[in-house]
Amino acid sequence: MDSVATPFDCNAPLGDRRAIIRRNPDDSQEIEMVEAMWGSNPRFAAGASFGFIRSEGQAFPSYRCLIPASEFIVRDGKKQYRVTLDTGNFFYLAGVWEPPMAGWPLSYRVITVDANHEVSLYQERHGAIIQRRQVMQWLDATAADDELLVTPPPRIFVIQEIGAKPVQTKLAL
Repeated sequence: MDSVATPFDCNAPLGDRRAIIRRNPDDSQEIEMVEAMWGSNPRFAAGASFGFIRSEGQAFPSYRCLIPASEFIVRDGKKQYRVTLDTGNFFYLAGVWEPPMAGWPLSYRVITVDANHEVSLYQERHGAIIQRRQVMQWLDATAADDELLVTPPPRIFVIQEIGAKPVQTKLAL
């Protein structure tokens, strides 16, 4: 399985497969990277599958996972934007996984928080960002959820339009 952090497209169709990182349910000492399908089992949600879960008012005592990402994609009408950390580092999105059941494969959902200032210009929420230094705190629940599942501060992200033409196309003297 490829261990490279890739862009996370919030508007990708549910059912897309992606690598997640979690504690091995058969050996809790082992951290593993496995492929999982994005979206919850519709059999247990009145026929609908959900890719996101709001952080507010929720507790996540088990089945925690991380979704490695180099950036996430947001849309404003027909325009798409890439959102990266201002440091250029990759990060993780906080998630929860569901075991395979009733013919549905291993799956995951992304936990969301209110969008930070820059992202709020395009959408109201985004995935909860887990920095690399917070990985074990999230997986092992050694920090309170309300310390990790927070809206990032302003100016932590760089937002660039995807496919935008350069502003200056010719050298001017």
